[in-house]
Amino acid sequence: MSKLDQVLVLEPPSDLKFKGPFTDVVTTNLKLKNPSERRVCFKVKTTAPRRYCVRPNSGIIEAGAAVNISVMLQPFDYDPNEKSKHKFMVQTIFAPPNVSDMDSMWGDAKPGDLMDSKLRCIFELPSENDKMNDADLSKSAPVMNSAKADLPSAAAAAAAAAAPTPAVLASASASSLDDNEMKKLLEKCKRLQSEMGKMAEENRHLKDDGARMRKMARSDHVSASSAASLPSLLVVIAAIFIGFFLGKFIL
Repeated sequence: MSKLDQVLVLEPPSDLKFKGPFTDVVTTNLKLKNPSERRVCFKVKTTAPRRYCVRPNSGIIEAGAAVNISVMLQPFDYDPNEKSKHKFMVQTIFAPPNVSDMDSMWGDAKPGDLMDSKLRCIFELPSENDKMNDADLSKSAPVMNSAKADLPSAAAAAAAAAAPTPAVLASASASSLDDNEMKKLLEKCKRLQSEMGKMAEENRHLKDDGARMRKMARSDHVSASSAASLPSLLVVIAAIFIGFFLGKFIL
């Protein structure tokens, strides 16, 4: 009895490529499509189960549906002279009408009902151009993060010190702030401008009140001085009259 052809469509169809460096987990994706009108059970096997983590590694694909599988290669010491012998196999079978125990179903499956596809693993190191691009990105990332971190504090300091207009603030921050943050900053600027206007008006009223109080103080001082000099003047006049009459009697 001839073996059934694989009903699923695999992407990629034959090779799983893992791109180094391999000092950390490297993940590649495998997509399984079911173009048939029946449900299909699948499971993924590998010749090196301790080196890979596969999620999901089994399941059921509905008719016309697809499943994305993540294949994660664990870190290891890569030797470019050593060829990879790791392989994967996607095994499938048409799902029975009622599937309750997947393990029993696979155990009871007849060899003639099974379908499979094999994939080999390919390890690739990044090219020199990729390394240069990664280095440029790593260098530019701290600068960009620093600029983004400094922008809100600079905008807040400028708003507190000089109360910038909404148009100036919008031109300075539009490159890095989203619309919601921009609206919030504009509203804060408007409130600051309104409060500064109120404070200027209150300051003007205080100056006017101070001027009126100084005028009243000066007028009270003049009145007090006049009232204080009047008795002295009366005493002088009385002394003059007394002297005049005494002079007459003596003469």
